Amino acid sequence: MPVLLGGTGDTIANNTRDSTEIPTAPQLSSRMKHIKEEMTKNHLQFVRFEATDLHGVSRSKSIPAHFFQEKVIHGVCMPRGYLELIPNPKDKEVDHIRATCFNSDIVLMPELSTFRVLPWAERTARVICDTFTVTGEPLLTSPRHIAKRQLSRLQDSGFSLFSAFIYDFCIFGVPEIINSKTISLPASALLNDHDQPFIQELVDGLYHTGANVESFSSSTRPGQMEICFLPEFGISSADNAFTFRTAVKEVARKYNYITSFFIETGFCNSGILSHSLWDVDGKKNMFCSSSGIEQLTTTGKKWLAGLLKHSAALSCLMAPAASCRRRYFKESKDLKGSVPTTWAYNDNSCAFNIKCHGEKGARIENKLGSATANPYLVLAATVAAGLDGLQRNDGVLAAPQDSTDLHPSKLSEIPLKLEDALMALEEDQCLRQALGETFIRYFVAMKKYELETEETDAERNKFLEYFI
Repeated sequence: MPVLLGGTGDTIANNTRDSTEIPTAPQLSSRMKHIKEEMTKNHLQFVRFEATDLHGVSRSKSIPAHFFQEKVIHGVCMPRGYLELIPNPKDKEVDHIRATCFNSDIVLMPELSTFRVLPWAERTARVICDTFTVTGEPLLTSPRHIAKRQLSRLQDSGFSLFSAFIYDFCIFGVPEIINSKTISLPASALLNDHDQPFIQELVDGLYHTGANVESFSSSTRPGQMEICFLPEFGISSADNAFTFRTAVKEVARKYNYITSFFIETGFCNSGILSHSLWDVDGKKNMFCSSSGIEQLTTTGKKWLAGLLKHSAALSCLMAPAASCRRRYFKESKDLKGSVPTTWAYNDNSCAFNIKCHGEKGARIENKLGSATANPYLVLAATVAAGLDGLQRNDGVLAAPQDSTDLHPSKLSEIPLKLEDALMALEEDQCLRQALGETFIRYFVAMKKYELETEETDAERNKFLEYFI
């Protein structure tokens, strides 16, 4: 059986490491004492053991609170198919995973530092879990495991990641009819300054779960909102995004709303990863020049070079469905199969926007992502690509206003079709090695299965039902 994972969340090291250390008895006792006090204080009845599936959607089991300590030790079992999402592997499409293994259980083991009382769920708390096989091995398709492994690699290289997600989402009135084919939606709700109790409860609730919201605002369309989180070190930014994806749905229901990561035309909203690279102690932003010049340092340019080089494969993980990739078409004036990967300073239209203003210092906004992408995979792939840039001497693509002594790299392209992006991911040896052969093969098989079984004109409804 697996053992309880460590990680108190108190230091950068605990947030970036793979959290394989077994807590000492005093540490475990201290954490459990604090949790028991919270459970008594809030009269908790249930605790959700939550894990992310490959789409970044929460899959959970709720247990009566009086069983919590027992489940901390032994874990909670869940069918593996809930997380891996291929209904029936056949014809050896994933030949390294036997059908009997796919149909087995996995074990959810809680990371106690993520235990939080849920303000929007009555007398309920949650804890985020890592996933293991019944023999105690980490599940190699687990997005959170993959993200923690990349953060560990980054720390071994002497760096830490300081990051935050920025999400767009849409608010609709609750539909009157839902069936397997159609969702009937009335006109989207328009929130204004006099109608914000839903957003206010959401932001306050997120704060109490440890996910600090820096700002929220109305966006370009009626009912479309943007929410920005405060940056944090390590895995916490992805945990916050994961928490938000469930919270926004549950709080909306209380106000007779439905929230979606799709706008009314069926396009995906954006999901941006804003990030910067810091030293391992979290004291110095490695993207900032000590001279105060508002441009990336050489370290930052090398990191950016890695993102540019791997942008085709990155886009597969960050816009993982045909509808997600439609947002790339706005950059295309013809029927080409790809668009250039653009970057610039303080230009929100670019795939990689380098912001050098404000108290946060220089940071890169990775804007390839849609709001439906799994935040753990977005973080993991970004780190893997950036690390490759640091370890190579390929140079960066110079912007018109940027003078640099680094040699420009080959112009990179973003495929418009998901099929081409899947091929780019399969051919990207760096990401294959970083994210793991097992994960890459499984992810590609899952996406090909989705493409083969996709119903014409039904994609938006399918995704609305799933991501609502």
